[in-house]
Amino acid sequence: MGHWPLRGKFQDMAIARKIAYNVFISSTAKVLSTILALVSIGFITRYLGKEGFGNYATVLAFFSFFTAFSDLGLYHISTREISRIGAAEEKIMGNIFSLRIISSLLMLIIAPFLLLVFSYPPEVERGIIIAAAAFLFSSGYQVLNGVFQKNLAMDKVAISELIGKVIQVAVVVAAVKLNLGFDWIMSSLLFYMVVTFSIVFIWSRKYTRFKMHFDFAYWKEFLKESIPMGIATIITFLYFKMDTILLSVMRGSADVGIYNAAYKVLENITFFPAMVAGLVMPIMSASIFANRKNFEEISNKTFKFFVILIVPIVVGTLFLAEGIINLIGGAGFAESANILRIIMFSLAFIFFGNFFNTILIVGNLQKKLMFVLALAAIINISLNLIFIPRFSYTAAAYVSVITEMAVVALTAYLVIKKIKYIPKLEKIPGVLMGGLFMAAFLYVFREFNFFFLALGSAAVYFLLLWAFRVIQTSEIISLISKKGVEEYETLP
Repeated sequence: MGHWPLRGKFQDMAIARKIAYNVFISSTAKVLSTILALVSIGFITRYLGKEGFGNYATVLAFFSFFTAFSDLGLYHISTREISRIGAAEEKIMGNIFSLRIISSLLMLIIAPFLLLVFSYPPEVERGIIIAAAAFLFSSGYQVLNGVFQKNLAMDKVAISELIGKVIQVAVVVAAVKLNLGFDWIMSSLLFYMVVTFSIVFIWSRKYTRFKMHFDFAYWKEFLKESIPMGIATIITFLYFKMDTILLSVMRGSADVGIYNAAYKVLENITFFPAMVAGLVMPIMSASIFANRKNFEEISNKTFKFFVILIVPIVVGTLFLAEGIINLIGGAGFAESANILRIIMFSLAFIFFGNFFNTILIVGNLQKKLMFVLALAAIINISLNLIFIPRFSYTAAAYVSVITEMAVVALTAYLVIKKIKYIPKLEKIPGVLMGGLFMAAFLYVFREFNFFFLALGSAAVYFLLLWAFRVIQTSEIISLISKKGVEEYETLP
């Protein structure tokens, strides 16, 4: 019995290493996917122009609509449930997969009727139908993500998405070079989702071999828990994507294009806080009630990690916005640079919104979260309806910041009050000093090449974090050490 505490210590270290290894591999794959996505956007913006890109962004907003309205909270709650000790994983995933397929098919049937509500050009209408088909495959692989989260294997999902993204970019480049038109640009999304789903499904068989279940009594009980999260997802869509739809209706495709050239940068970074929150969610879920010390330790480290990442992103964008937009959209989207500066503050709040949202979910407070997001949606839509007609995409950008700030303030309040948890602000002064020196570097060398500024400022920031001991050498080594993963997998 005397060896158990030591074994427990090694197990905790192995789990921490496995999380770190997953973050590193997933981040690498996601960064490559993001680069490919931005390359794809660069081809699309130059090929379609402001109005055509605005139409493209409008179709993607409807793709998000399909995702939100068929979600039913299945992803988050299934991840939480299969992470519980003694969970019947095959039964849970079999039933959830069946539920998601049915809800997705319903959205596919509804999609054509939505076209009667809006007066969009024929290419947008065709694009929405293509997006509905792509959504069916996207929906399937998103449910399977819970299996990988539980097994701390999200690196496999990230790699699958990277392969799918390569296929998507190849289709986009071919469509541009061969002048195949808008429909083929939209079809690249369908290719992406089909490939990604296929690979994720094959890999999921390593961890669980479920089959579709139709246990209606179980569905009823599960939906009682998940529906609040499903409503929360719909509400999130309303304040995250309705600005694009409102811009398309009230101002036109060109304004949508300018706004989304900047917004696409934010969208291609928001994967990261969601990914990290997804990786730590099973550990939080297992320990929040059973081991408070472990819960607070992983939460504090996650909070610190988010602070370390968001400071250079915001500082870098303030100085490099023109260069970023020029890479993505070219000279025709110069107005997007200032929009990018504004919405990067939204990204900062999105990081911490993901953090507090995850804690509320694992703490069984998803109903409280639903009301927070509902209030945020009301604020967002009301302000957009008032200010978009007059100030267009500039209003949409500022409203986005206000909305995300409200979400963080309210969710943080609930976490402090209901969970009795306050993040420890360790090493934050060192992080802020690193950001200050990074800003000084960017200002002094502002006339230099964009890539020199981007890479040089990042190097200055992370070297100073190491110098101020914000990041330990052992933490850096653990990120790329697969030994921890192997230790974890061999522990009984």
